[in-house]
Amino acid sequence: MAAIIETGGKQYRVNEGDIIHVERLAGSENEELTLNVLAVENENGIVVGTPYVDGAKVTARVVKQGKGKKINVFTYRAKKGSKRAMGHRQPYTRIQITSIVG
Repeated sequence: MAAIIETGGKQYRVNEGDIIHVERLAGSENEELTLNVLAVENENGIVVGTPYVDGAKVTARVVKQGKGKKINVFTYRAKKGSKRAMGHRQPYTRIQITSIVG
């Protein structure tokens, strides 16, 4: 059984037991989360929601809260003597899909 979930403005295709990185979600480690389900694939076929599937839910467990690798951003304006260097680390949440109901 597989499902398409939506979180952080992105969509992910997941199966039970998958571990994925998503945009940062509120919650501490080992906390259970319920995610929005856009579509569910089972032995009977595919069920697509409008926008979400009624009665379907995906339960996930927070494995880790963290930050990604540092990205260096350099802004430069030619012939103006203007330059600026910045860094950014995108926060993420690593979750493990524990169950898909639908």
